[in-house]
Amino acid sequence: MHHDIDPEDIGVNTSTQPSFSAILNTALSRRAVLGGLAAAALVREVSLPASAKPAGMQGDGLTFAEAPHSIAENHQVAAGYDAQVLIRWGDKVLADAPAFEPKKQSAAAQSRQFGYNNDHIGYCPLPLGSTNSDHGLLVVNHEYTDPWLMFPGLTEKDSATKVSRDQAEIELAAHGLSVIEVKKTKGHWQVVDNSRYARRITLDTDMAVSGPAAGHDRLKTKADPGGRALKGTLNNCAGGLTPWGTVLTAEENFHQYFAGTTTGAEAGNYKRLGIAGKPAYSWGKHFDRFDVAKEPNEPNRFGWLVEVDPHDPRSRPVKRTALGRFKHEAANVVVNSNGRVTVYTGDDERFEYLYRFVTTGKIDKTDRQANLGLLDDGILYVAKFHDDGRLTWLPLIFGNSLLNAANGFHSQADVVIEARRAADLMGATPMDRPEDVETNPVTGKVYMMCTNNTKRSADQLDAANPRPNNEHGHVIEMVPPTIDGAVDHTALEYRWNVFLLAGPKGQGHYHPQTSDAGWLSCPDNLAFDPQGRLWISTDQGSSQAKNNIPDGMYAMQTEGPLRALPRFFYACPRGAEMCGPMFTPDGKTLFVAVQHPGEDKGSTFDAPSTRFPDFQPGMPPRPSVVAITKKDGGAIGG
Repeated sequence: MHHDIDPEDIGVNTSTQPSFSAILNTALSRRAVLGGLAAAALVREVSLPASAKPAGMQGDGLTFAEAPHSIAENHQVAAGYDAQVLIRWGDKVLADAPAFEPKKQSAAAQSRQFGYNNDHIGYCPLPLGSTNSDHGLLVVNHEYTDPWLMFPGLTEKDSATKVSRDQAEIELAAHGLSVIEVKKTKGHWQVVDNSRYARRITLDTDMAVSGPAAGHDRLKTKADPGGRALKGTLNNCAGGLTPWGTVLTAEENFHQYFAGTTTGAEAGNYKRLGIAGKPAYSWGKHFDRFDVAKEPNEPNRFGWLVEVDPHDPRSRPVKRTALGRFKHEAANVVVNSNGRVTVYTGDDERFEYLYRFVTTGKIDKTDRQANLGLLDDGILYVAKFHDDGRLTWLPLIFGNSLLNAANGFHSQADVVIEARRAADLMGATPMDRPEDVETNPVTGKVYMMCTNNTKRSADQLDAANPRPNNEHGHVIEMVPPTIDGAVDHTALEYRWNVFLLAGPKGQGHYHPQTSDAGWLSCPDNLAFDPQGRLWISTDQGSSQAKNNIPDGMYAMQTEGPLRALPRFFYACPRGAEMCGPMFTPDGKTLFVAVQHPGEDKGSTFDAPSTRFPDFQPGMPPRPSVVAITKKDGGAIGG
């Protein structure tokens, strides 16, 4: 997400560990960039099992002509492809939803309509357990709201001061998730009307809580004295799918909704998360739960990974506290050969950390119900990157090392509630906004998007630092060990390297054949197609105008002679960022989320910089899910 002041910019980590930039600089200074290849070539390749190398992977296979690398009011896609707007903010989700009327909005209507600022998209094939690529459920996150683009008469600076209670109630209803049923007929996707699966999840939805923090005193409020019956989910950014057919949705920048301050027991906890009585929203004026002076524990009820079962619209989403509390970006799952499950997740803020969770139990392919509790028992780890190319995983376990009563931890509940502070004490490596993290399904390597970090001061750098101001971000490749032909995502040590350094040609490190349309800035989310090719979406924030390129989708190989050669595939409209890339199992549809179109400096509901996707007078820009298909019906990318 972005505003003029990004919530990820607050930089509240005071850790004295070497930042990832310092480690990266050391690594770059010790290894030669050979033949102009991407920075990924700096570390030796790890051999892959023969079964992990599909035929043709060494070639490029990306046959499309690149999309225009220019900012426009409408979206643009590579020639030979269709980009169909599938659903927009305000469109019908529930059967009784009214038609969208931008000047006659209500919370009751919005709670039945598609929410705002769609982010992560999860595609769940129907029937459950199949690989059907023509019929399924889309589970879509709604990360945040832009009231100045939603309502007349407001500007961006009015968000925290002039938004009325009625408007704020609409904002609450526009957060959360939408579940819709979609079907592809004769190459054209449509939302299934009056689906029995259709659901809106908002800040008024009942949530269960499980794991170490369930029922803990620090989660108890006046409305929920038991600390087990939470209301709603907030700032849902990226996410992931589980092998048992549920979706994990990540609560990210929840700090910006809370007004008020406290000098009580949670003061240090909230300071570490940036809750400082300077909210971006008006909610604390209208609702006691968003004023920490009145409800001092309410912020502890957000910042979790939430598991949603889209196949049962009556089910309660569950906040899985064993996976830790911070500003989660993504939650991508991989099953190990021994049946244990690993979840990768980043903490999207400058100088924050990369985490993983490894289950104690093993997946049961014959008992879906048993798997629904799998994420409640396991070990949460945080990453430490070494300048010799090693990555070690540090366990965050109560009683281990400094995670004890002397440092304010009295149980595992305290460790997960204050996961950031626990990671500080264990010596994790501060990163440059670790966002989406996902495993390549073909090779087993893990890729992390580090969007940027412009807050590094000169005294943190050394003479060998090639990038004193990482405004464009980079991509990290992590290589778990291979044991008996299987990649082990439970191992305590990996290897890592820099796959790609983003930025304009000449500043970034790319494959030498990268075209003028191929350079990118601020990698954010990612997806892999069935062939194991990496697709990166970007979020330049307020730098979009400065860089003079749109946000969008880039595709590239991760192996072979054309490794890290980006090709530009899809361009967002003006002011929008690219979110939620999700392929169908057959690779013939790519769903993407166009988030906050028109979020430019000075753009408002009354005078937006684009009216995407309707382009009708009086209709504001509308965040939308887009379905991309190839005109000849083939696989995306060629």
